[in-house]
Amino acid sequence: MAQIKVAVNGALGRMGMTVFGAVCSNPDTVPVGAADLKAKGTTLNRPDGKGAVPLSADLGEIIRNARPDVVVDFSNSEGAMNAVRTSVPAGVRVVSGSTGLTAQALEEIGILAAKHRVGVISASNFALGAVLLMHLARIAARYFDYADVVEAHHETKIDAPSGTAISIARAIAEGHGQPLLTNIPEKETVKGARGGTHEGINIHAVRMPGRLARHEVTFGTQGQTLALIHDTINRDCYMPGVMLAVKHVMSTDRLVVGLDNVLGLGKPAKT
Repeated sequence: MAQIKVAVNGALGRMGMTVFGAVCSNPDTVPVGAADLKAKGTTLNRPDGKGAVPLSADLGEIIRNARPDVVVDFSNSEGAMNAVRTSVPAGVRVVSGSTGLTAQALEEIGILAAKHRVGVISASNFALGAVLLMHLARIAARYFDYADVVEAHHETKIDAPSGTAISIARAIAEGHGQPLLTNIPEKETVKGARGGTHEGINIHAVRMPGRLARHEVTFGTQGQTLALIHDTINRDCYMPGVMLAVKHVMSTDRLVVGLDNVLGLGKPAKT
């Protein structure tokens, strides 16, 4: 089987560099290019010492010259949309871990993927444990009336709550089938102390140094609670999921949202 040619968008960011290293070390993939708006030079050295790949601030230039099979995007919502709009019409598949994509943006991606019959995978989290947490939370939600989600990240994360926390809350709401119950305090001594809410699920965001990523769900019902916790220790934890997605996107011609649907844990597709 021929190696999958991969270009990384957002390659100079922390996640982008981790992805680039994973692509270099995986026997089924080979890096052929890198793009980043902050690019100054024209090449990016491989961390394994096996040469360099073309680097550009223009993803379109990398696609035209390097002809990748897949673009892996870890930039931001705007960068992800640019990657899809540039890659898909050129017949290049996209795997994106950029968060903050709206329902309207995902609809546009789905239309582009279907029109050009080119696969796209968009996931808010590529950590296998986090995806399993969402799956288990969806199952547990039918048996509980109350749920709180607490997520904690490093102090430089720009969005709150995290995309994963939102995905967890949506999974809980889907599993429960209706809005959950939530306590509304008669007196709120500190504004926002109960966090944000989604379908009755309270979501709390913590930001501080010393933390990479942690997601915790606590369900409550009469006389008992159930807690599900996932901790991310370092960015390497995302790489097995990213590599699974890179291989999976080669065999699809549509938009797939969520790593759960790559792993076969998602809801059955409507026919």
